Amino acid sequence: MSTETTSESLLRFVTPPPGLAPLTEFGLANIGDDLYALRAVEAPDIRLFLLDPRPFFPDYAPSVAEEVLESLGTQDPAVLVVVRPGDGESAPTANLLAPVLIDLETGAAVQVILEGVDHPLRAPLTA
Repeated sequence: MSTETTSESLLRFVTPPPGLAPLTEFGLANIGDDLYALRAVEAPDIRLFLLDPRPFFPDYAPSVAEEVLESLGTQDPAVLVVVRPGDGESAPTANLLAPVLIDLETGAAVQVILEGVDHPLRAPLTA
């Protein structure tokens, strides 16, 4: 995803993100270097932070099932991960177990829970 875009893009999840059913429409806004805010259109108080994982986890390349890619309509989706902001006592962490995949052309998105992999749910962010 480009950090040049500051406007909000509309994403339509093909299935609601885990824990957020029945919500499927979200606005995605760039709020900093490789950092995005994902806000539910129908419930604007629901907001997640997403991050491009490549600067922090250069070897991260989640393998997803072919049917997931078909549901998105792309073989080459953008990959973002949910970030849990740090507090005064702990550093921010990234959920590498459940990436968000996005078709940049159509706005179709899906959050997939990876199976059979050893990716952490809370990987510390270190630059």
